Amino acid sequence: MKVIEDPKEMQIFSDEARHQNYKIGFVPTMGYLHQGHISLLDAARKETDQVVLSIFVNPTQFSPGEDLSVYPRDLPKDMDIAKKAGVNVVFTPDDNNIYGPNYQTNINLKQLPNHLCGIHRPIHFQGVATVVTKLFNIVKPHFAYFGEKDYQQLAVIRQMTQDLNFDINIVGCPIVREKDGLAMSSRNVYLSKTQRQSALSLSKVLKDTQKKVFDGITDVNKLVSDAKNYIESQPEAQVEYINICDKDTLDDISIINKDSLMALAVKIGRTRLIDNTILNTSSQ
Repeated sequence: MKVIEDPKEMQIFSDEARHQNYKIGFVPTMGYLHQGHISLLDAARKETDQVVLSIFVNPTQFSPGEDLSVYPRDLPKDMDIAKKAGVNVVFTPDDNNIYGPNYQTNINLKQLPNHLCGIHRPIHFQGVATVVTKLFNIVKPHFAYFGEKDYQQLAVIRQMTQDLNFDINIVGCPIVREKDGLAMSSRNVYLSKTQRQSALSLSKVLKDTQKKVFDGITDVNKLVSDAKNYIESQPEAQVEYINICDKDTLDDISIINKDSLMALAVKIGRTRLIDNTILNTSSQ
C-alpha cells in the first residue's frame, strides 16, 4: 500500500494508472474509519483496479463552533484498516497541500444546499463541493463512492458532477448500521452509554414512520410531529430538524403520495447525528 501526501505525486500515480488502462476507484473520507467506510472500500475493490482512499479533515466544511478541533483522528489505525481492506493508495494531504496561503476559489450550488443540513450549516456544502472537486482533479478517478447516510451530500456531489461534466461515475452505497440500529458514524465515539441509548431513537422513528405510511398515514405534519415528540422524550436529545421531502429535489411536501425521503438531524448532548430513509408508499 502506497501513502502519498503531495497532490502532484497523486496526479502522477493516477496518470500512470490510467495509461495502463486501470480503473481507479476513489473513496474520500475524513478518516477515523469504521465499517461504513470499509463497505465503500469493498465496493471500490470489486469494481475497479486501483483503490484510492483519501484521509483529509476538511476545515472549510466546518462552521465556527463546530467540532473541527476535536474531530476524531487515528491515522495509524486508519492505515491498518486501509491495508486490510486492499487499498492501493492512501492520499493524506494537509491543509496547505489542498488550499495553500492564497486560495480564492469555491464551488457553490444554488438549490440543493438550501435544505436539511444546509439550512443549519450554511457553509458546509460549499466546503464539501469545493474539496471534492479538488480531490476529483487530483485523484482522477473513474468511480467515486459515497455513503447514503449523508444523503444530501450525495445529492450535491451527483449534481455537481453532472453540472461540471466530470467524467466520473458516482456510486451511492447503503447505510451501514450497528447491530442496535444506530447508523455508523465517526462521531458515535463521542456518545456516552446513556447518550447512545437516546441515539437509538433516530433509527426507531424512521422504522416507525415507515410502518405508519404503510398503514395509510400520509400527513407529513403529523408524522414529523410524532417523530419529534418521541425523540425529544429521550434524555439529552434535541431535534435540529426532521423533514419529509421529495427524494430528488429535497423540496418540502405536505402529503406522501410517492416514495419520499425522511431525513433528520439530532443533537444527543453535544453530538450531532444524522440519519435518513426512503419512505416507500407500497410494501410490495
